[in-house]
Amino acid sequence: MHDIRSLRADPQAFDAAMARRGLGGQSQVILALDAERREAIQRVEAALKARNERAKAIGMAKAKGDTAEVERLMASPVDDIAAATSEQLARSEAALNDTLSALPNILDAEVPEGADETANRVLHQHGEPASLPFKPREHFELGEALGLMDFESAARLSGSRFVVLKGALARLERALGQWMLDQHTGQNGYTEVSPPLLVNAATLYGTGQLPKFEEDLFRTDDKFLIPTAEVPLTNLVAQQIIAEPIAPLRFTALTPSFRSEAGSAGRDTRGMLRQHQFYKVELVSITRPEDSDGEHERMTGCAEAILTALGLTWRRLFLCAGDTGFGAARTYDLEVWLPGQQAWREISSCSNTRDFQARRMNARFKRGKDSVFVHSLNGSGVAVGRALIAVLETHQREDGTIAIPAVLQPYMGGLTQLG
Repeated sequence: MHDIRSLRADPQAFDAAMARRGLGGQSQVILALDAERREAIQRVEAALKARNERAKAIGMAKAKGDTAEVERLMASPVDDIAAATSEQLARSEAALNDTLSALPNILDAEVPEGADETANRVLHQHGEPASLPFKPREHFELGEALGLMDFESAARLSGSRFVVLKGALARLERALGQWMLDQHTGQNGYTEVSPPLLVNAATLYGTGQLPKFEEDLFRTDDKFLIPTAEVPLTNLVAQQIIAEPIAPLRFTALTPSFRSEAGSAGRDTRGMLRQHQFYKVELVSITRPEDSDGEHERMTGCAEAILTALGLTWRRLFLCAGDTGFGAARTYDLEVWLPGQQAWREISSCSNTRDFQARRMNARFKRGKDSVFVHSLNGSGVAVGRALIAVLETHQREDGTIAIPAVLQPYMGGLTQLG
């Protein structure tokens, strides 16, 4: 959500910020709605004042025993006027909030210009894509050859974009999630949370999934399945005024995520890259405004350390203006090299939203006599399914077996390979 006072102070700057997002001028429409709301507030205040004055006059007339004056005052339409002006104010406020809530966050000045992913900037890379002495296979070819990955059964059970994992491969998926969770809690200072997987609309509004991305959500009556644990974790501070967080509040969770993948028809239809249901270890931080830049670097480094420990080749990208998500002021994406695909694929996205989500959630901390909006950050630490894909393709051998990274072997009962 945007600060209407800042927009009033410099509408040209706001329009320039939205232009970086590919949106035309917005300020005049918003300022007109704001003017209507402010006028409605004045009318409500005038109506309430008139109603209070009538109440005093009625009291005085009763004290004098002037029944005719009491009846005349009671017949006054001030109650109807007050109700009508209050309804108009509610409509004006809703129109302004709806317009503001549909607009994306303002990008940091350093975010690279560009319309799409081709303008993303590679900041650094860990390792070089391996040149294997055989033709590498994709993850679904490896999993099916081992008899441990079953898309046919999943399709019968649930439809497309699901998978059944079996045996040691199912255990490897579990091992990845548990190991990553242990790293973030034991080494990186995050507090483990087991959040609800069903949330209400207000919770999704707080982090920016609603109203813009409703079509990408799975709904059950009045609740929604979470598309990421970012939603419940960030909302732990919603509608709160917390003590000033001298050290960032850091939360992590291993949960399933559910996404309808609206608009992705025909993309990544083979394998596990784009699923309706997948596990992810999520990282969320709540900070003071002055600490969020440093926390963004730290969070991204935590995700990078996971990829390094798994023996993967990865790189960090600074997303350009046209590829930065709705709620983010700046985003780093981590991509891994998949030998089977011969391509870089996203495995983590770490974003600083500044106070954008906090304004939607009304999340503040106490600083002296004032309350200040928190800054919120979120990142994948990392997506379990994509990590599984990367491990299979990176550590495959010519005979179809897959070496299990050393850090995962204690979670696999000492097993050193699949197959």
